[in-house]
Amino acid sequence: MSDLPRRAVARSAKLATLPLGFAGRTVMGLGKRIGGRPAELVAQEIQQRTAEQIFKVLGELKGGAMKLGQALSIFEAALPPEIVGPYRATLTKLQDSAPPLPAATVHQVLTEQLGDDWRDHFRSFDDRPTAAASIGQVHKAVWHDGRTVAVKIQYPGAGKALLGDFAQMARLGKLFGALLPGLDIKAVLAELRERIAEELDYLREAEAQHAFAQAFADDSDFYVPDVVAANEQVLVTEWMDGTPLSRIITDGTKEERDKAGLLFVRFLFCSPARVAMLHADPHPGNFRMLPDGRLGVLDFGAVNRMPDGYPTVFGQLTRIFNQGDMDAVVTGLRDEGFIQEHIEIDVEALRGFLAPYVEPTAVEEFTFSREWLQAQAASATDLRPTNVIRQLNLPVSYVLIHRVHAAGVGVLCQLGTTARFRDEVIRWVPGFADEAVS
Repeated sequence: MSDLPRRAVARSAKLATLPLGFAGRTVMGLGKRIGGRPAELVAQEIQQRTAEQIFKVLGELKGGAMKLGQALSIFEAALPPEIVGPYRATLTKLQDSAPPLPAATVHQVLTEQLGDDWRDHFRSFDDRPTAAASIGQVHKAVWHDGRTVAVKIQYPGAGKALLGDFAQMARLGKLFGALLPGLDIKAVLAELRERIAEELDYLREAEAQHAFAQAFADDSDFYVPDVVAANEQVLVTEWMDGTPLSRIITDGTKEERDKAGLLFVRFLFCSPARVAMLHADPHPGNFRMLPDGRLGVLDFGAVNRMPDGYPTVFGQLTRIFNQGDMDAVVTGLRDEGFIQEHIEIDVEALRGFLAPYVEPTAVEEFTFSREWLQAQAASATDLRPTNVIRQLNLPVSYVLIHRVHAAGVGVLCQLGTTARFRDEVIRWVPGFADEAVS
């Protein structure tokens, strides 16, 4: 990968600029305080410049650093647009412009993973990739039995680069603490590192995709292509055509966008109950609307294994929020680890932050829109210590759930979907429909 700096020394040097820069800004801030500047103003400047550097460096690095940036996207509303704007643009560029591996390298990986006779498995194999992602790319082929298949091939060295990033970022706890004082960043990093290790293991991904394919076999709403063959770095699955959700967003009729959004939510909410797993990468590129009206789902590298389904407390706190008992909500969030002991929370600010996630469950029918989301986030775009997002923690058991919810709300707002979302929550989220207030 020409744009993936895999050499450990180069990547370590890039990440090392973060703590050094923070130390320099702290010393500069001390000098300004001595010179009579207000401490709060100096602290705010340090936090802003720290944020700028964090997001700049994370955005420049593909791999684990980029994954961390994506996972922290829930906190972006706490930062001014002039900071996260360039960061988001960098991430988009990285995701959209990943150069394909040369055919010779693709053949080398297939030889290493499948043997010198790898071509015997296929009737034909297209050397041009049909899709590229952060750790691999997909090729269209025809399996030896005549089935059209998707062949997912992991980039050479991607695993080492990803895990190397996390080894470096584990040292940045103090820096993130200055930016997000309520967040236990070390615990989040440890959880993300474990999840990234899973994404690198295509055998584990194959196991998850096969489980989804079996659970949704002959389903009237969903289709998941089954696994044909797999090893650690090559995954062969059934091919799936269809209209990408991204095209429904840009070109779909209101009826098509409403149906796609409802099925999208239904899939995410019903999966923990039906498969004991949650698809944890709800990017529009991973979903297709099929000609028969079903929603097709791809890419099961990131899944949250939930043997007990959605946490009951999630549904309970959503219901209690709708009932207006914010004291009980705060108590529940403290019990679950979202608010740490030493953190005092502004209850009204918390209500405003949670509203985008809860409001669609409070009415019979709801319309998501970009304008609605922008209005909800407008009050949370500053770096003052009282900013509620900066005071919240992200318990490790909720890292992927929040990743899904934050990204999912964004997709629904892009679609502009109007639907009866409350019905899906009542049906699939335990605790929400209970009458007794906890």
